[in-house]
Amino acid sequence: MPTVRNLGRAASQLLQSSGCGCGVSLVPARAIGVSPRQVASDASFHSVTFSESDHPRVLITGGLGQLGVGLAKLLRKRFGKNNVILSDIRKPADNVFYSGPFIFADILDYKNLREIVVNNRITWLFHYSALLSAVGEANVPLARAVNITGLHNILDIAAEHNLRLFVPSTIGAFGPTSPRDPTPDLCIQRPRTIYGVSKVHAELMGEYYHCRYGLDFRCLRYPGIISADSQPGGGTTDYAVQIFHDAIKTGKFKCYLRPDTRLPMMYLDDCLKATLEVMEAPAEALTMRTYNISAMSFTPEELAQEVQKYVPELQVTYNVDQVRQAIADSWPMNFDDSNARRDWGWKHDYDLPELVTTIFSYLGSDSRIAQAN
Repeated sequence: MPTVRNLGRAASQLLQSSGCGCGVSLVPARAIGVSPRQVASDASFHSVTFSESDHPRVLITGGLGQLGVGLAKLLRKRFGKNNVILSDIRKPADNVFYSGPFIFADILDYKNLREIVVNNRITWLFHYSALLSAVGEANVPLARAVNITGLHNILDIAAEHNLRLFVPSTIGAFGPTSPRDPTPDLCIQRPRTIYGVSKVHAELMGEYYHCRYGLDFRCLRYPGIISADSQPGGGTTDYAVQIFHDAIKTGKFKCYLRPDTRLPMMYLDDCLKATLEVMEAPAEALTMRTYNISAMSFTPEELAQEVQKYVPELQVTYNVDQVRQAIADSWPMNFDDSNARRDWGWKHDYDLPELVTTIFSYLGSDSRIAQAN
């Protein structure tokens, strides 16, 4: 979907100085007649901790994916139910719809997004709309539209309305020429998937908008995320979610990666905690706009051995999907997240044994698990 540029933006570009642009600059504007605002280079939007009477007003895009519903629950507990709006283009389940505000939001519809931000007085935006790695490779044009054009809409609206913006990145933002063990925050990034390319684009565009327009952009590179109550969503690391469902339902699991494929992983609760912590961190504490975060790193074989402590009869076979295996082989084996731990105190709670114990505790009422225990 082509993005419509306008005279307001063209005029602002003519007025801006050359070079890095980290001096006084103009916020981009989409609509003719909207006056661009001048923003000082040291502008820091919403950089103070919110009191009970002055909570942020939050919008989550792509909220019906693996992370959005859990994030909404966490933020509503902290900021109040009505201060957090979940959005997506799909119909929510009844329990999600009645748990708090939900609206339809298409990130490719700039006008609709802008109306939502203005009408709901949004101050924080979590942008989770994206096609993941394997799904994106199956439909590159759609992934390009959602992951890149949609991002441009979000960036422009966030800059225009002085939002604090969070966009997740991923281990997929690295490629086969990146150092893999460990992978630092700053290194060569040449991903081989449209998902990875779009996430590198998001990281760089967010940093550019921060430098050029003063946008308070924050980003975390997530490892593979595992949770007890979500279904796989088309990602390369989703085997680590699927194994629990298959262990419960059939006692048989067919893995699409080699047994020795090591990738960084994280339990959902740690992921959500890190996301909230980086958003609440004082602006002056952040030395970069995009951080690695990590908790554990394991292989399918190591995970299966841990799962078999709870379901000893689990049969594991390996039927390697060459597309997903090639993707996994280009990704980090371990993340170096020392900058996050130094700058804003990141610390994970779950390692592999705690992860498996927690998920099976959640699923423990199932007869197969009850018998195994």
